[in-house]
Amino acid sequence: MAAGRVGKHESRMAYLFISPAMFLFFVFMVVPVGMALFISFTNYDVLSRSDWIGLANYERLIGDYIFWVSFKNVLIFTVIYVPAIVILSCLIALLVNQKKPGMKFFRTMYYMPTVTSAVAASTVWLWLLNPEYGLVNELLSYIGIVGPAWLAQTNTALLSIVVITLWMTVGSNMIIYLAGLQGVPDHLYESAKIDGANKVQRFYYVTWPMLKPVTFFVSTMSIIMALQLFDQAYVLTQGGPANSTKTVVYHIYNMGFNQLQMGYASAQAFILAIVLVVFTFVNLKMNRDGANI
Repeated sequence: MAAGRVGKHESRMAYLFISPAMFLFFVFMVVPVGMALFISFTNYDVLSRSDWIGLANYERLIGDYIFWVSFKNVLIFTVIYVPAIVILSCLIALLVNQKKPGMKFFRTMYYMPTVTSAVAASTVWLWLLNPEYGLVNELLSYIGIVGPAWLAQTNTALLSIVVITLWMTVGSNMIIYLAGLQGVPDHLYESAKIDGANKVQRFYYVTWPMLKPVTFFVSTMSIIMALQLFDQAYVLTQGGPANSTKTVVYHIYNMGFNQLQMGYASAQAFILAIVLVVFTFVNLKMNRDGANI
């Protein structure tokens, strides 16, 4: 009986301690999402009275050419960025995980871009990639290469944003992979060495399987970030040239805050949320299937 009373008291105290966090989550997450869902079924434009229009905003999305172009852009960005960030962050983590002098310095240097504001970093890269006086084209000219207008040409603008985003985010994912590497038990490597496995075989049969949960986390978070890309596209190209770098979130921003079509912007946001859930589910399924092989 005493144990039961203690258990009930601990449960009540647990609920008491988590109640402030749950209250804040409800006020700042659940309520706004519910309001946005309601607004997506109206013609709310901030300035005048809103009317219920049902599924009209969602039907309008079908014929919105710019919306689907922006979706295509973020899908291309995701297909390039996610595998690249997984491979690069894992390789860098393997390099800086070695027990050699200076590794702490290199870990810090790789991580530095992560703590930089995305807007500030994008502004610096805007100067670096300037076709006339940018440092990148200046360095290329020394070896006889005429650099393109990186952010002003449709064939290089989106790729430039991919590279810049990789530079900004590889450090944080490197730290995650580094933690995963340091959590691999040493006895697994020792057993593999005894069995005659070389470095490549030890990575394939020991390291990589142990990093599956880390890879799932990194890839999932990278997919979510890629589909919500905004800062770099806003600062570097404003969606140009010819909408080649316009993203879904940037289009939502234009609809909601520039054209004040809040109802339509909310509908776009919920379609994006559904896509995020689908991509996350597919990634989860692929990682589970890979783990069962």
